[in-house]
Amino acid sequence: MVQLLSMAPSTLRANSPVRGIAEVLHAATVLGHDAWTSKPMTRNDPPSEVQLSRDVLQLFSLLRDRGVPYLLVGGIALLRYIEGRNTQDIDLVLSASALSQLPELVLSDQNRDFARGHFESLRVDVRFTENPLFRLVHDHYATAHQFKEVEVRIATVEGLVLLKMYALPALYLQGDGQRIALYEADITMLCQRYRPAVEPAATHADCVCRSRTDAGIAEHCERHSAAN
Repeated sequence: MVQLLSMAPSTLRANSPVRGIAEVLHAATVLGHDAWTSKPMTRNDPPSEVQLSRDVLQLFSLLRDRGVPYLLVGGIALLRYIEGRNTQDIDLVLSASALSQLPELVLSDQNRDFARGHFESLRVDVRFTENPLFRLVHDHYATAHQFKEVEVRIATVEGLVLLKMYALPALYLQGDGQRIALYEADITMLCQRYRPAVEPAATHADCVCRSRTDAGIAEHCERHSAAN
């Protein structure tokens, strides 16, 4: 049996400042790519950091109070381990059925594995645990982190690497060079900083979801390790 790994608190970035989720989202909105477009200013321009902070606290308080199992992944979770990432979204893993417990999340798109919507001023992307890989990461690769606003259940290094590896085959098929480069850089930084034992986890993930991918996650991990 493959031993599922958890990231111990001692392996996290030492002496890193406690950041606010709203702080990250606000910086990405104000200083990110969209801020450099030629669109005129409107009443719908970026929410303040105070508003974002209030909405972040409300979202995670609702998830806690309503007993909704979730996992924070994506750019916000990644910033717990490495620096330099920019994101305007909150990425969550939860079950499709849990959406009924969160009617305040207004969806704009949904398919078998993913959904996208807004919660007040927040952009939220959802990965559903009905997908075997997302369920594996949700259940076995989680830890807790105290952001300024609230303590949140987030993915471990191994969990984030698995999610990145899982996404890469589709990006290769799409020829999305920008996101491929970004995801591969994320994986490289995580592996160089923490040296996580991702291959046993990736092998187990392949057993869970190989039918959903054209190339195995373990194969990608082996290739990536050889290249670095």
